Amino acid sequence: MDDTVPVGSAAYLCCLLLLLLGRGMDFLSTWLATPNLVLEANPLAKRLGWKWGGAMNLAICLVFACWPLPAIVIITTSVLVAARNFQAAWLMRTLGESAYRQWMAERLHEARRGVVVFCLLAQTVLYSAVGASLILFSQSQLVPLGVGAGIVTYAVAVAVFSALSMWRLWRRRD
Repeated sequence: MDDTVPVGSAAYLCCLLLLLLGRGMDFLSTWLATPNLVLEANPLAKRLGWKWGGAMNLAICLVFACWPLPAIVIITTSVLVAARNFQAAWLMRTLGESAYRQWMAERLHEARRGVVVFCLLAQTVLYSAVGASLILFSQSQLVPLGVGAGIVTYAVAVAVFSALSMWRLWRRRD
C-alpha cells in the first residue's frame, strides 16, 4: 500500500485528474455556500483564504497524485464534504452567510445539548461504520480500502469541525 506511481504516468494523471475534481468540487461548494468564508469550519482553510487555499490544494493534488492510497482517501473525503456543502449551500446563499450563522446559532441554542451531541456522535458512528466495513472487507484492495478510509476521515472531520463550531457558539452564549 506504500506504492507510488511515476509522475507523468497514466496512473499519476488519473489520480491527479480525480484529485483536482474532488478538491475542485470541495472548493466550488464552499465558495457557493460561503464566498466570504464566514461559515468555513476549518480554521486553517479560513486563515489561508481563497488564494493561498487554492495554491495549497493544487500542491496537495500534485504531490498526492503519485501516491494512490492517500489520493483515494483525499478524493473520497473531498467529494463527501462537497456533497454536504451543496446540501445546504442554497439556504446559506439565500439567507446570507451572517444571517445563516445567526439562524443556526439560534436553532442550536434552542435545542438540548445532549440531543445535539448525540446526533453528531450517531452521524459519526454511522459513517465510520460504513467506512470501517469497507476497510475490513477490502482484503487490502486499493480502491475499497481507500474509499473506506476516506469515509472514516470524512466522519472524523465532520465530528471535529462540527464540535468545534458548536463549542464556540455555546461558549459565546454562556
